[in-house]
Amino acid sequence: MKGSASKPHIGIFGRRNNGKSSLINSITGQDIAIVSPTAGTTTDPVKKTIEIPGIGPAVLIDTAGMDDFGELGDKRVQKSKALIRNIDLAVLVITSNQLEEPEEDLVMELEKWEVPFVVVHNKSDIEPASPEMEERFAGRLVNYSCIEENNRELLITMLRQSIPESAYMARSLVGDIISQGDLVLLITPIDDEAPEGRLILPQVQAIRDILDNDAIAVVAKEREIDALLRTLRPKPALAICDSQVFLKADGSVPDNIPLTSFSTVLARYKGDFERYLEGTPKLDALKNGDRVLILESCTHHVSCDDIGRVKIPRWLSQFTGAKLDFEVVSGLNHVPGEITDYSMVIQCGGCMITRRQLINRLRPAIEAGIPVTNYGMAIAYMQGIYRRAIAPFVDKKNGETSYL
Repeated sequence: MKGSASKPHIGIFGRRNNGKSSLINSITGQDIAIVSPTAGTTTDPVKKTIEIPGIGPAVLIDTAGMDDFGELGDKRVQKSKALIRNIDLAVLVITSNQLEEPEEDLVMELEKWEVPFVVVHNKSDIEPASPEMEERFAGRLVNYSCIEENNRELLITMLRQSIPESAYMARSLVGDIISQGDLVLLITPIDDEAPEGRLILPQVQAIRDILDNDAIAVVAKEREIDALLRTLRPKPALAICDSQVFLKADGSVPDNIPLTSFSTVLARYKGDFERYLEGTPKLDALKNGDRVLILESCTHHVSCDDIGRVKIPRWLSQFTGAKLDFEVVSGLNHVPGEITDYSMVIQCGGCMITRRQLINRLRPAIEAGIPVTNYGMAIAYMQGIYRRAIAPFVDKKNGETSYL
C-alpha cells in the first residue's frame, strides 16, 4: 500500500454535531470515528486511511467543530483551518441550511488555497437542502443522511469526480529519462544518518521506480564506485547519488554518464522544479545578516552532522563568506515571524509529505518573491556541479530551456 505521502488527503469540516464523524463512519462502513451527542467530541484532527473506489487509498481527516469557542476552542478551530493547505479535497458538512460566518470563512480559505470542495447537507431526512443552497453549490452538493445512507454512492462518485487526478495518479521519478533494460547506478552512503537496517525512503522509491520501468538498479556505497565502474557492463544510463557524496560521485562517474541526486529527483517529482531552477542561483546574492529558512518535512533524530541543521548551514556560510542567520522548521509547523523576514528558503526533498503539502508550504515565499531551492540542488550549486545535477531533466531546444 502507498505511504501516506502518496495518498490524497481529504479533510472533513463542519460545525460541532453536524455529523462529521458519523459521515466518516458512513463512508467507510466502519465505526472508526467517535460519535456522541455531546458537542465537541472531536478535539484534534483524526486521520484514517480508507479505500475509495476509483481513487484508491486515501486519508480522511476528521476535524474539530468550526464553531468551537473559548481559548481552547479557538486553538482547535485554527488547527483545523491550518489543515486546508495540506489537503487535496475538502468536505464541508452542513445541516438545516445553516451557512453563516464559520462556513463562509472556511469557503474563503478553501478558495484562497485553491482546494476543491464538496458540500454535504447532512441529516437531510429531517430537512433537505434549500433551493438557494442547491443553486449556490450546484454540482458539488449532496443531500445526505447517515441514517438512511441512500446517497452514499452518489457521495463517493462526487468525491471521485472532485479530487484532482494529480492527487492519486501514480507518477514516475525517472521513467521519462530511462528506457527498458537500462542500468541505473544508485550511490547510497551508509553513515550516522542512515536508518538502522534499511535505506531511506527516496532510495527505496528510486529502486521501485526503476524496476517498474523495466530497468535494472545497481546499488553501491560511494567507496565502491571507482572499482565498480571499471567492470560494470553495460554502462549506466543514469547515476543517482545522495547529495552528501555529490563531489565524490562527480569525480568518480565519467562525464558521459548523466549524474544527479535523489533530492534533485524529488525536487522535480514533488516540488516546484521551475521555481527551484530560478531560485537556486540566488544563493550567490546572500549577504551578511540575511536570514535563511530551512524547511524539513519530517521530524527525525538530529545527529551531530545533520544535513539540514548542520551541514547545509556550514556549507552555505563557507560558500557565501557571509554571516547568515538560519531558522529550521520541521514537519508542517508554522514558520515563525513573517515569510518576508527571510532572504532564501531551502526545502528538503519532501519524501514524507504530499506534493500539495510541499507546494503550499513554498507558496507564501514564492508569492512574496523570495527565492526557493531544495537540499540537493543547493548542495550541487555550492559544490560547483549544479549544471550536471539538473542536466538529466533539462532539455535544450533552440537556445531555450524546457522542462521534461
